[in-house]
Amino acid sequence: MAYDRQTESGRGASVRSGGSASRTGRPSGRSTAPATLTIGDLAEEFGVTLRALRFYEAKGLLHPQRRGTTRLYTEDDRSRLATILRGKELGFTLREIAAMVDGDELAETGTGGALALSPAQVAEQITHLENQKAEIERALEALRGYGKAVASA
Repeated sequence: MAYDRQTESGRGASVRSGGSASRTGRPSGRSTAPATLTIGDLAEEFGVTLRALRFYEAKGLLHPQRRGTTRLYTEDDRSRLATILRGKELGFTLREIAAMVDGDELAETGTGGALALSPAQVAEQITHLENQKAEIERALEALRGYGKAVASA
């Protein structure tokens, strides 16, 4: 059977032809198979490259199903990717994100992309990011001073 791309609220989801999609993007009716996305659909939905998705797969963060050479991503993969990207946005390393994802530290909110972080983890990450920010400010100040010195010479 062919797969058609259905769009719900700007989020792409592939469903089997011949069935209508529910609001979740899943086929309605008798089929209980989860909706799947191709690598291109998932990349487009999240604004990442195909290479990034393959990288996350190589690192063991994503586990798409295979149909021949085609990667098919489930709702679980979509949720994992949202969590990975949220962790990156918050400045965590891939190793830390992998521990959160693989250690079942995902929030059970159903919103996808939510990280369950302890207050200690939050405080530690804030301190880490503030230190990075201070280092960047010092580097910018040094470069600005260098630029003024070169301009006046």
